[in-house]
Amino acid sequence: MQSLSRLTLVLCVAWVLTLLYGEMVAYWIPLWTCSWPRPDGSLSSLSGNEVKVAVIADPQIMDRTSLNLAPKSFALEAAQFCTDLYMRRSFHLSILPFKPNLVIFLGDHFDGGPFLTDQEWSESLNRFKHIFDLEGHGRYSNIAVYYVCGNHDIGYSHFHMKNPEVIHRYEKEFGARNYRFSAGKVDFIVVDAQTLDGAKQGKEADLSWQFIKNISSDVTSSPRVLLTHIPLYRLDDNPCGIFRSSSIINQRVTFAGVNQGMTYQNYLTKESSDHLLNLIKPVLVLSGHDHDHCTVTHSTQFGPIVEHTLGTISWQQGNLYPSFMLLTVSPSNSMSSAIAVSTRLCFLPRQTHIYIWYLCQLVVTLLLMLLWPANAFAFFGPFVTFIDSLRSNLITAKEKVDEDDCEYEMIWDSEGSMHLIKKNKTVPLASSDVGSSTRGNAVLRTSAKKQPTQEQDPSVFLEMNIDMNSDKTGRVQRPSRSKVMRLILRLVRVFRLIVLVAAVNVPLYMMLLFKDWVGR
Repeated sequence: MQSLSRLTLVLCVAWVLTLLYGEMVAYWIPLWTCSWPRPDGSLSSLSGNEVKVAVIADPQIMDRTSLNLAPKSFALEAAQFCTDLYMRRSFHLSILPFKPNLVIFLGDHFDGGPFLTDQEWSESLNRFKHIFDLEGHGRYSNIAVYYVCGNHDIGYSHFHMKNPEVIHRYEKEFGARNYRFSAGKVDFIVVDAQTLDGAKQGKEADLSWQFIKNISSDVTSSPRVLLTHIPLYRLDDNPCGIFRSSSIINQRVTFAGVNQGMTYQNYLTKESSDHLLNLIKPVLVLSGHDHDHCTVTHSTQFGPIVEHTLGTISWQQGNLYPSFMLLTVSPSNSMSSAIAVSTRLCFLPRQTHIYIWYLCQLVVTLLLMLLWPANAFAFFGPFVTFIDSLRSNLITAKEKVDEDDCEYEMIWDSEGSMHLIKKNKTVPLASSDVGSSTRGNAVLRTSAKKQPTQEQDPSVFLEMNIDMNSDKTGRVQRPSRSKVMRLILRLVRVFRLIVLVAAVNVPLYMMLLFKDWVGR
């Protein structure tokens, strides 16, 4: 029982440490492994006049369109809770502690945004606000927040032609889809990329391109950063850099028909991408949509332009390594991208790996509870038996060597023949064992040598024979019942140990869950 108590204590401590790491400490790791980038890779510390920007892509709040699960089903509700909690923890424990001056969302705030009813869309919006604590901005009222619309928010150009209300619904809550804002000495240009490859005579496409032309005609010396949800065109199988974990996604474009708008695209067309870069002339491009990180360099007539396609912040959107990006905007008015804006990619906890870890530890816990002996030393019984047999063999070998090294004495019988008799050094002879004649003395010594070997008690062989016969007659019910009883007792013991471990860790787990879920 003492061994089981120690096992229970070890398992409780192991689970406490595991839960504390997986539900809390893991979200602190980005604070230790990531930091604000310095302009142009400078080793000097930041002056304090820089603008610090945190960039988040593709939260895609899960809804009834996400997993083909029934609305309001337990499975869907559980998946939504786990995903929402992960993003809320990531935002509050991994991103906000960096104290950014502003936060940018690169689109796809929702998953099935265009296809949700007004009530469903409102519910998803409330969840979005709760996850990122944007209800009146709370204690983060000094942090400016900017949004880029995505295809999962308003759909593509063909959808706009038939359902213009989705655009009105989005703009009512998040504001204009094409706009600009300044941070430090840098202008950020936000573009609705879903409309750029739309119908040539489409209203939304005209509005977007007109906005871009107005930006182009604005003669300014400030560097620009282009923000778009859909990435710019790149060649198929173009390398994405060392931070990409999934396979590269190539271009795929589908149109509803001639001049009917687009129904899907992975990247902007080459024509739209080149036109966009030539008009805006950005020093940096930030995009989303791909769900995995990709860094590409676009060649233009005025120099190379780096584009960072950010991975999703959600762990259920096909990326095992969720991430976000930190931007440092220099206070100096420099047209050099390395000086004007510095970037650094930061990774969030790997939630899938954490759950796999939980599962493996659960299996190990159950196996230990099931197989661990009541007396821990019995677990090492075969090993101890093996050691004892080795020791016995060594002792036997030593005795044999001692016999070879013993002394002999010469004895003559009455007929004058000589005999060699081994002397017994260890066991002295009693006086009654020594005869009066030399011949008798030799006989007695020889018979004494054979004395240690004793005959086995016949009753032992009889009892063994009876047991063997009883086994052969089929009397196996008693050991069978014994094994079943032992199994039942072992399962009862496992249940008791599970209850003890759960009594400590389930309340801890629930506390860790809801301390991050309730309002702050």
